[in-house]
Amino acid sequence: MGLVFGSAVQAMFPLRLSLRGAMPRRKQAKRTTVKDLRSILRLTYEQGLSVRAISERLQISKTSVATYLLRAREAGLSWPLPAIYESEAALQRALFRRVARPPQDLSEPEWPRVAQELKRKGVTLTLLWQEYRTAHPDGYGYTRFCEKFDAYRRRVNPTFRHRHAAGAVMQTDYAGPTVEVIDPQTGEIRQAQIFVAVLGASSLTFAMGSFGQRLPDWIEGQTRALSYFGGVPKAIVCDNLKAGVVKALWFEPTLNQTFAAMAEHYDTTILPTRSRKPRDKGKVEGAVLLVDPDPAAPSAVLRPDRSQ
Repeated sequence: MGLVFGSAVQAMFPLRLSLRGAMPRRKQAKRTTVKDLRSILRLTYEQGLSVRAISERLQISKTSVATYLLRAREAGLSWPLPAIYESEAALQRALFRRVARPPQDLSEPEWPRVAQELKRKGVTLTLLWQEYRTAHPDGYGYTRFCEKFDAYRRRVNPTFRHRHAAGAVMQTDYAGPTVEVIDPQTGEIRQAQIFVAVLGASSLTFAMGSFGQRLPDWIEGQTRALSYFGGVPKAIVCDNLKAGVVKALWFEPTLNQTFAAMAEHYDTTILPTRSRKPRDKGKVEGAVLLVDPDPAAPSAVLRPDRSQ
């Protein structure tokens, strides 16, 4: 009996080893991607789901969901995300950036003056930061300077992102600075205006020069832009140039007779922007900076000797 029992025990060991080897391995945790981070913010702020509901929907642990929401709140992020966080790298830097050495000089720039100075033609945030660092060598770095200014701008003037459908709108305007055109035969120097047109959806940009901003120049710029783009949009959002717009109203504008005839010929709608409202045509305002012949405009907004 003892021999039989021993044989039975020996026979059971391989079975126990085979069962142990057949046990499933522990399931590895799902790696969270930037797409998951966007989904967490969207489900939280747009649909109002709880941490538990988001965890079940995305198959992410509740601890991870709560941690990412905490990091987002600390970074000042909500939904929809600002345009600067469209790329994955920018969003990762905002949520998981390392704490850098704090600046030794914590003097805050006068943000209202910075915002006012940016309205000048050719002035960029880079120029203003360079002047700030000249006055405060141990102050904020460029990235931190931009982040703090962006936070100030969102706080005092909240905006929303306008998404244009393809073929819906073309925005047109003249760039502020002019360019010199030299006659090779006579040597005469004339100043040329720069007409700029941009498509709202793709930001495809067209630019041409003309010797004025009269009605024929304005009409020629519109028609050449349409020819370059190879089509006609549903609407043309343009500057309220006096040569083409008699009375600038958003819904019932009074257009010059020739400009109105051009719109009727191309079967499109003219929408002049409001006075001193550059965001009505934000796409072309950004394109104007790209064709600006003199981007290094002088500025001394942060220097005390500006008036001198």
